[in-house]
Amino acid sequence: MTDETKSLSHGRLMTKFAQLGPYLRQNKSSEESYFFDCLSACVNAKKTPESREFWGWWMELTPKEGGFEYFYAFGKFDTAGEWKEENVPNKSATEVKASLDTFYQKITAFVEGDLSLEISALPSLKQPKLGSAA
Repeated sequence: MTDETKSLSHGRLMTKFAQLGPYLRQNKSSEESYFFDCLSACVNAKKTPESREFWGWWMELTPKEGGFEYFYAFGKFDTAGEWKEENVPNKSATEVKASLDTFYQKITAFVEGDLSLEISALPSLKQPKLGSAA
């Protein structure tokens, strides 16, 4: 780990994570955990905007010695603004998975490339590890 990486503050990390796209949720992030999500597919576009729910994913990135560990899940973002873990219907699953894959490539390039740190799945993760051939 370089001196620059050691001195990367929470504020600087928040700024860098925000530059990766519209994924970072600053109000749900802290020095202990960074929260990202993506509303990939609308459940019912015929509803009024404030009544719409979305299929998507969320990820929590937790700092650890030498890098970060991640946890992610798929589900529905409801009208109350909360994520509920659910199976995404087949008609939306490809789009949702593709958006997670795109984000994972960005976050991995940043963490491993720019920061020279490691990113790995939380050992208790039940989903397949991202970036693997699975």
